[in-house]
Amino acid sequence: MSDFDVLLITEDRYESPQHIDGYIANILQDDAILTAAFEEVGLRTKRVSWSNPEIDWSASSCGLFRTTWDYFHRFSEFKYWMDQTSQRIIFINPINVIRWNMDKHYLADLKATGIRVVDTTFIEQNTSCDLVALLQASDADSGIVKPAVSGTARHTYVVDNSSLESVQPIVNDLLKSEALLFQPFQKDILLNGELSLIIIDGKCTHAVRKTAKQGDFRVQDDFGGTVHDHIPTPEEIQFAESAVAACPEKPLYARVDIVRNNAGDLAIMELELIEPELWFRKNPAAAKPLAAAIKNIYFS
Repeated sequence: MSDFDVLLITEDRYESPQHIDGYIANILQDDAILTAAFEEVGLRTKRVSWSNPEIDWSASSCGLFRTTWDYFHRFSEFKYWMDQTSQRIIFINPINVIRWNMDKHYLADLKATGIRVVDTTFIEQNTSCDLVALLQASDADSGIVKPAVSGTARHTYVVDNSSLESVQPIVNDLLKSEALLFQPFQKDILLNGELSLIIIDGKCTHAVRKTAKQGDFRVQDDFGGTVHDHIPTPEEIQFAESAVAACPEKPLYARVDIVRNNAGDLAIMELELIEPELWFRKNPAAAKPLAAAIKNIYFS
């Protein structure tokens, strides 16, 4: 018999934190809600760090990605661990989904299926980039440049007339080791923020609205952003569920980050299938269909 049925995969900072601030308390609360949902369907769980060398991954049945929020800082190490460990445990979401979603080139794949995404220009590794030309071609006053593999606004910069001179050498240096992308700045982010719709087993369970603090554009709480309850409209639900349905392989859980683009249409900003914050604390009942689906798919 396995030691545990489902391992909730986190990172070193959150596996057994000694100091619990509000940020970590949110992580632990969400995982506690999910653990209770698994207990209701008779599954045993344990929280573990992906990089903990003492974990015997083959002793459990499934590994559910939760808060591996350092993977983009340790990308090569994480990819190696993931490839090796996937031979010993079933990953949720499935490993092919995770591999696809780790690189934001997936936005081009979604666009090819007819899903509206924020206008995106990819700047490939070891190529040159003229930010002035990109900004002029975008027909926008400002833009955002960021890595194709990233999270929590890592190396995310506003590009406008006042920052072009300082950002260009940073971009030149980053391109030596990774691909980047450029997007025209979406003005509605400053007005109404970014919507995050949670999709479990293909259906929207709940949503939140994330807003940036005054004077910033980043909605992540790492940078002072705030999270608000949001009741999604039928249009938003249909759009988010369609985006998840367009993935090459169906994910069991997803967070669909949506904005109104500069034309006023719903557009995908990000599709998070690896380790999205799912805000179960905003809707604890949403953890139940995830636990039930995992029980039905992997333990029936």
